[in-house]
Order: sequence, then structure tokens, then C-alpha cells
Amino acid sequence: MKLHSPDNSVLLDVTSFERRGNELWISGKIMGAMPMRAVLRPDEARAALRALGLRTLLFLLSLPFRRVVVPARPSPPRGRVPGGPSP
Repeated sequence: MKLHSPDNSVLLDVTSFERRGNELWISGKIMGAMPMRAVLRPDEARAALRALGLRTLLFLLSLPFRRVVVPARPSPPRGRVPGGPSP
């Protein structure tokens, strides 16, 4: 799973989720270079669910079933090009 920045560069590449007792261990790489391991504890998971809210939680559950929308490329400018030939 990859998390992207608004400019579409990869910020976090998650490689595994592992349950260890009552914790969730998340492994991956930050910005493609630095390995990281994060631990999600039950109290932090509850805080995240409270921060999400019901509408966002429902959106999150529907996310795997949505299409990926690729933004269209901007079209080249129309009309006279600065520095181009004069009419």
C-alpha cells in the first residue's frame, strides 16, 4: 500500500501489517529510502476512530470499491504564443 502526497510522489510505502499481542505493527519505507516500523496501540486506534467521524469512516469503508480517477493533462494554451511569429 502506498500513500502519496498531493503532487503524486510516494510518501510512505507500507509493506506489512502484523498483529503482536494487542498492538498492530506497521512496516514500510518512508520516501522510498528510510525503513520504518510503527506501532498502533489500542488507545491510539480509538482516538483515530473518534477523529474520523461517522461520514469519513463510511467513506473509508467504501474506498476499496471506488475507481481511481486520474487527473486529465492540462491542454496547451490556445492563441498567440509569446515569443512566436507575429501575424
